[in-house]
Amino acid sequence: MYGGVNLFGHAGPPPLPPPRQLPLDATRFVNRKQTLTRLDAALPAGNDATAAGGPSMTVAAIAGAPGVGKTALAVHWAHRVRQWFSDGDLYVDMRGYGPGPALDVGQALDTFLRALHVPAEQIPTDTEGRAALYRSALTGKRILVVVDNVSTVGQVRPLLPATPTCMAIITSRSRLSGLVAREGASRMTLDVLSPDEAIALLHDSIGGDRVSAEPQAAAELARRCAYLPLALRIIGERIANTPYVTLAEFVADLALVDHQLDALTVDDDELSDVRAVFSWSYQALPEDAAGFFRLLGLHAGSDISVSAAAAIAGVSLPRARSLLDQLTAAHLVQSPARDRYLFHDLLRAYALERAQAEERPEQQRRARRRVHTWYLWMAEEGRKVILPYSHAIALVPAEPDVPITPVRTVAEAMAWFERERLNILDAIRQADELGDHDIAWQLPVVSDGFFELKSYWADWRDVHLTGLRAARSAGSRLGEAANLRCLGDAYWRMEQRETALDCYRQGADASRDVEDHWVEGFCLRGLGLIHEELGQIDEALNLYGQAREVFRHHGITRGEGMSMLSLGNCHRARGHFDTAVAHYQEAVAILDGINDQWSVAWASYPLGLAYQQSGRLDEALEQHQRALELFRRFDDRRCEGLTLAALGDTFHATDRHDDAQRCWQEALQILDPLGDPHADAVRRLVEVVPPTRSE
Repeated sequence: MYGGVNLFGHAGPPPLPPPRQLPLDATRFVNRKQTLTRLDAALPAGNDATAAGGPSMTVAAIAGAPGVGKTALAVHWAHRVRQWFSDGDLYVDMRGYGPGPALDVGQALDTFLRALHVPAEQIPTDTEGRAALYRSALTGKRILVVVDNVSTVGQVRPLLPATPTCMAIITSRSRLSGLVAREGASRMTLDVLSPDEAIALLHDSIGGDRVSAEPQAAAELARRCAYLPLALRIIGERIANTPYVTLAEFVADLALVDHQLDALTVDDDELSDVRAVFSWSYQALPEDAAGFFRLLGLHAGSDISVSAAAAIAGVSLPRARSLLDQLTAAHLVQSPARDRYLFHDLLRAYALERAQAEERPEQQRRARRRVHTWYLWMAEEGRKVILPYSHAIALVPAEPDVPITPVRTVAEAMAWFERERLNILDAIRQADELGDHDIAWQLPVVSDGFFELKSYWADWRDVHLTGLRAARSAGSRLGEAANLRCLGDAYWRMEQRETALDCYRQGADASRDVEDHWVEGFCLRGLGLIHEELGQIDEALNLYGQAREVFRHHGITRGEGMSMLSLGNCHRARGHFDTAVAHYQEAVAILDGINDQWSVAWASYPLGLAYQQSGRLDEALEQHQRALELFRRFDDRRCEGLTLAALGDTFHATDRHDDAQRCWQEALQILDPLGDPHADAVRRLVEVVPPTRSE
């Protein structure tokens, strides 16, 4: 122990469990015995040495028409064999078919790398770099990868493992011939059910007695469902809930609907085989449930929470939950997790079709704006908890029926952002496309801190590029300023300094036009950071000084503290340690005064370095002790490692070599897995500097 802080006994995080991402297994799964047998035969060898002598990768591609049960088959088989893959299973829906854009392969790789516990800071921003790191992360492991709803070979190829002990299963409506030719994929084409299999599924859904009592009607129902499992499950659910109606009566009703829809069928209509079944089930819904179903089809994202569903429909949370339960019971939506719902892509297309046919354009616009506003205000709730001193802007008002739930803790806010990240991206895109430019520039600004803190670098840049375009479309100079400042930060983090400089300069100009002094000050500080990195200390000092005056004059306390910290860094770089210490001390006092403990840690760490470099070793130990405690509180492992390395240097300078070695070793255990560039220097100290030898 030193000064009440346990420097050496801090346990690292417990071993992380392997990823287990498979969706729930399908209930009432129709036995696809032949295809399951082929999948079993494609399994990599059980012995690593045997597997290494086989193909370089194992890929199984399941192709087939929409609604034929490709996903259900892939997930069912994956559950059967998941214990064989001791290092985990990965799953992603590439959204290759549907109204919205497909998932970018770079986003899928980012998700997989995080699931494999690759530190976010190590994930490259480009797809090629991510793919290379992904292949390296899978080397020597036994992992099953399920890539669902793939539309093109290019969408899946970077996700294939290049190790013989892993396996990838792909589902697609396309034949994916390129994978067969180049990667040697085993292609299995899934056909519709046979008549006997379709009747067996009806038997499981509605009971054997009813099927046996009316075999011809059961066979006709199966035919009118085109022998598709999706349609059979929907129709089976409705029949099961109406036990006093004969199957023949259901056949007659369905035939009438089918006849009414014949005139609507066009070439290349993906709904042609199932529209009658969907329409029949949809028309049986109560009007409020049918309207709710239609409006859900307007949502941009692939899944939706209860609160977002309430927002898009303009109903209360209890009512939304009740309506979602009705739709789930009718097999019109699925619930893969608590309070999360999603459509099969065919049902999503049908819901959107009904919304466009039955809702006036103004009703559609208002529904979408309600849910966009919900994402905006929930993101604002998260911002206020995670980064309370970040940029606050006046937001478009939320309608009274948009349910905004307060967020209480940082962990709760971060978890919400993580769950809704892809929906936020889709909401920003859709708002911009539909002309809701105010929301399209504001949502990136209030979400900015999450993308930075979680190191979603490419998403961070892209949302602000959209936000900047939307601000210009809306004629909002404030929106331009705010998004340009965020873009400067993103490009700086991505080491694109010239682009960052241009964004900061434009942001500073725009902020002066609207007198937003928060943005102006942080643009000036951003310019200073880049000039400091380039070794242009005089220019950096000038810019930091300008930033400090802007912040001080307008009472922006955190900005003033951060400017003092940056000025201290410049003076320390020049060897002016006493001046640096004075600036750091003032920074700590300012940040302590507003209880911004995260920033206090950032100021205490370089203050300790300045004390160390000026020979004031006891004071250096005190500051690094404080920084270490705070970084551990915020679970900032990288900064914890850097602080431990600095402590080791100070202990070494005071001839406490055993303590120095312990600090360096613990620092190396943290920094090395993170790929931090300081790890090599710490490793040399561990290897070269001997501990104290006993006599």
